[in-house]
Amino acid sequence: MKKQNAPIFKLTSGFAMTLLVAATLPLAHAQAPNYPSKPIRMVVPFTPGGSTDILARAIGQKLTEAWGQPVVIDNVPGAGGSLGADKVAKAAADGYTLLMGHIGTLAVNPSLYPNLPYDPVKSFAPVAWVARVPNVLVVNPGVKANNVKDLVALAKAKPGQLNYGSGGNGSAANLATEYFKLQTGTSLLHIPYRGTAPAITDLIGGQIQVLFTGAPAVMGQIKNGQLRALAVSSPQRLAALPDVPTVAESGYKDFEADQWYGVVAPAGTPAAIVSKLNTQINQALNSPELKVRLTSEGAVATFGTPEMFGQHIAREIVRWRSVIQGGRVKAD
Repeated sequence: MKKQNAPIFKLTSGFAMTLLVAATLPLAHAQAPNYPSKPIRMVVPFTPGGSTDILARAIGQKLTEAWGQPVVIDNVPGAGGSLGADKVAKAAADGYTLLMGHIGTLAVNPSLYPNLPYDPVKSFAPVAWVARVPNVLVVNPGVKANNVKDLVALAKAKPGQLNYGSGGNGSAANLATEYFKLQTGTSLLHIPYRGTAPAITDLIGGQIQVLFTGAPAVMGQIKNGQLRALAVSSPQRLAALPDVPTVAESGYKDFEADQWYGVVAPAGTPAAIVSKLNTQINQALNSPELKVRLTSEGAVATFGTPEMFGQHIAREIVRWRSVIQGGRVKAD
């Protein structure tokens, strides 16, 4: 009987999700026939131009095409994404205000900000897990490390003498590297910057030696030889970097420290509206043009139900709490 039930757990493939979407679409439309009847606002809790903003606009465009109602992107930056997230948490639960959340707003901030004005689990209704963006471990070419094993050996031989940069305290790059330090037993000195771009500039210039950040930010520098890629944080290798192994392949089993993004709505949003949004977003992620766009941004589309996304958020809150406490990470 177990062998007969096993295929149920393979619904993460594009083909299986297409079947799931096709089966649920008529039901979703029947349950929420008048939604949407006016523009939808999607809050991005960061400034324009970053990965969260890019994904929100890509999904918003697809929803607009499907439903004929504009999806208006509202950038509300501040406090590590907390200002925008709180704005959505306090909005009407009618499906017309959504948040493009990410690992920071939904999993990291509860442990980073002691007086967070919202609860990632209680304040929101999970809608759709949109994408993962793997981090890439890169070094200045002058660093005598061609792989993770070399870097770990070098760091252990010179504890605290290798510097790593990030986009700031509590940033995804900061947390990914602290997680790496915990898993490898190494000591690297953190140099926080106000954004990823200046950290990359100093890495190329040799002022810092290591950076563990989202693939889109360093893909060009890897390709032109300005930076050396040692590993990626995802369970599988990136199609854009097929020769770069994963950290897990490099000797640290089950290591995973990807950034991730997903849509949530205010708690209490009707289940029929959540279902309709989830179905349409999964359809958008399955479209050929969006697949190409995500790949070019170094992102991997992630399909699933609202329940799956909610479970992921809960797990990530627990996981990153231990990293933040172990690395004594503080917000800027």
